Amino acid sequence: MNAIIDVSRLSWAELTEMHEAAAEVVLCQRVLAKTGDNVVAEVLRESPSFYEWHHYPKGDVYDAEYHAQYYYHAHPEGQRAEGEHGHFHTFLRPFGMPDGIRPAPLPDYKPARNRNDELSHLVGISMDPAGQAIRLFTTNRWVTGETWYAANDVIAMLDRFVIDHARPSWPTNRWIGAMLRLFRPQIAVLLHERDRRIARHQVKRRKNVYEDRDLEVTSELRISVADQIVALEEAMQDKRRPAAAD
Repeated sequence: MNAIIDVSRLSWAELTEMHEAAAEVVLCQRVLAKTGDNVVAEVLRESPSFYEWHHYPKGDVYDAEYHAQYYYHAHPEGQRAEGEHGHFHTFLRPFGMPDGIRPAPLPDYKPARNRNDELSHLVGISMDPAGQAIRLFTTNRWVTGETWYAANDVIAMLDRFVIDHARPSWPTNRWIGAMLRLFRPQIAVLLHERDRRIARHQVKRRKNVYEDRDLEVTSELRISVADQIVALEEAMQDKRRPAAAD
């Protein structure tokens, strides 16, 4: 998939919100870079060693007011995407979701005893060794043990992802939320492609597609914060220009 979606078709309100998110992303990266830090180093700071598959920070990051959650981890080197050090997984729990959203009515759906445990995976953010975002991706249900929600419902959750506390890192917490807003159009495309990929895979397989270990990553695309900002500012500049006279 192409990394840059045509943002020129977005409304001025959407562009403005993304521009504000871009400023937040740049600010978080700038203040960390001044001391030689980055958003990944922040979540690894309290861990003396870095182990594959382990969640960082230990116990994940969870905001009890907004019910947003994330963690960082890495796969073994042979199982990583090209250029990847590790990735963030982002989630939203039901108590933070918009009203009326419910899990998809899958044949194997069983309500959790605690409804807030029926969390949704939003998107993964791959990071390179320098702590820069390089890829967005979605996953099959078994990968994170999430409860499945339809793409449109997950898209509606994106703006609800807020980590409004300082631990383990105020800049990293703010950066992740801003990334979900800055790349909202791309994430929406990925989520719809996720559902289409699941549907196509189900036709080919008799077993439960959501638990099929042969299908892990359901959609992905390379990204660049710098390129996204350029596309965004060009789109905003064009919309400011007066319409040409007939």
